[in-house]
Amino acid sequence: MAATGRDEAVSSSYKAKGDRLGELKAFDKTKAGVKGLVDSGITEIPRIFYHPSDHNLKQNSVSGDHTKSNIPVIDLGGLISNDAVQARKEIVERVREASETWGFFQIVNHGIPESVLEDMIDGVRRFHEQETEAKKTFFTRDLTRAVIYNSNFDLYSGISTNWRDSFVCTMAPNAPNLEEMPIICRDILIEYSKQVMKVGTLVFELLTEALGLNPNYLNAIGCAEGLMILGHYYPACPQPELTLGTTKHADNDFVTVLLQDHIGGLQVLHDNDWIDVPPQPGALVVNIGDLLQASVFDLLYSFVFTNFKLISNDKFKSIEHRVLASRVGPRISVASFFSTNLLPTTKLYGPIKELLSEDNPPKYRETTMRDYVAYFNKKGLDETSALDHFRL
Repeated sequence: MAATGRDEAVSSSYKAKGDRLGELKAFDKTKAGVKGLVDSGITEIPRIFYHPSDHNLKQNSVSGDHTKSNIPVIDLGGLISNDAVQARKEIVERVREASETWGFFQIVNHGIPESVLEDMIDGVRRFHEQETEAKKTFFTRDLTRAVIYNSNFDLYSGISTNWRDSFVCTMAPNAPNLEEMPIICRDILIEYSKQVMKVGTLVFELLTEALGLNPNYLNAIGCAEGLMILGHYYPACPQPELTLGTTKHADNDFVTVLLQDHIGGLQVLHDNDWIDVPPQPGALVVNIGDLLQASVFDLLYSFVFTNFKLISNDKFKSIEHRVLASRVGPRISVASFFSTNLLPTTKLYGPIKELLSEDNPPKYRETTMRDYVAYFNKKGLDETSALDHFRL
C-alpha cells in the first residue's frame, strides 16, 4: 500500500472506531514495551506504530552521494600530543566547522576506553532483555523520577508511536541512591557517567573556544551541570517501512553525546536530505541541542565569527535527526543528555546581554531549563521545533 493510501486507511479506521487511545492504553498497561510485542511473535505491527507520510520536506530520501554524506569525524588524540597547542587549535577549528555546517560530528580518541563503551552497550541490553516483571519496578510516566523505564515518553501526545523502549537515569547534579538504580547495569552506569561527564566538559571547552570565548565559559554557566543517561532499545521490526525508531526531532538540551552500536539507523537532516550517521568503532556522536543554539550560538555567531563566511542564524542550529526502524536488531544506543531536565531551578538561559546590539538583537526570550523541557515533553515528538515557542 502506498504511503498516502496507508495514511488514509489508518485515519479512516481510527475515525470509525475511535479507539487509538484505547489501543495506546492497552499497550501501555502491559508495561512490556515494544520488546513485549516482539516476544509475543507478532508478524504485523499494531496501528499505533504507523507513521504518517512526511509532507514537510521537499526531499525525503537518504542521500547516496558519499561526497555529501561525510559526517565530520574529529580525532581528539592530538590534545595529549607533543604539539598539543597547535593540535588544539586545529581541533577547535574542525569543531567550529562541524557545528556551523552540520550541528553533528563524531569524536574518536576521546579518552573513554573501548571496553567501557562495550560494557555500557551490554548494560543497556541486559536491562531491556531481563524479565518484564523485573523491569516493571522502574516503569513510570512520572518524568520527574530519577530512574524511568517505559516505551515512548510522549506515548499519548506524539504523532505516532515509535518502535523503541527506553530507560532514563538522571546522574547529575543529583545521582540516585544505589538502591534506586537497576542493579543489572548499575556499576557500568556509574562508571560510564563519570567518563562521559569528562568528555562533555571537554566538548563544551572546545565549543567555547570555537566561539572565541574563554574556554571555561559554557561550563561556568552550567552547561555541564546536569547529566541524563538514556538507554534506548530498538527491537527488530517486522514492518520497518511503516514506522520509525524515533520521530524527527531536535534535542531539548545543551549537547548530546551518543554511543551507538554497530547496527546503525541514525540519520540527520542536512540540506533537505536524510544522511546516515555510520557507526564507527570507539566513536561518540556529538550534536548540539536547542538550548545551546538559543542561548549561545544563534546570538554569538554573527558577533564572534566576523572573520569567517557568515551564514544565517537559522542555518546554524540544533539539527533535526531521526532513527529508522529495521528488520535487524535489537539496536542499542546510549544518549547522554547534558541537561538539568525538570530539576527546579531559577537559572535563566537566553541571549548573552554583553554581546547584543542594535544589529544583533535577541531572538529568544529567556527561559529556565525546567520550563523548556516541560514544554518539550508536553508537545512530544510532533515534528515541530520547541524553539519556536521561545522565539521573540
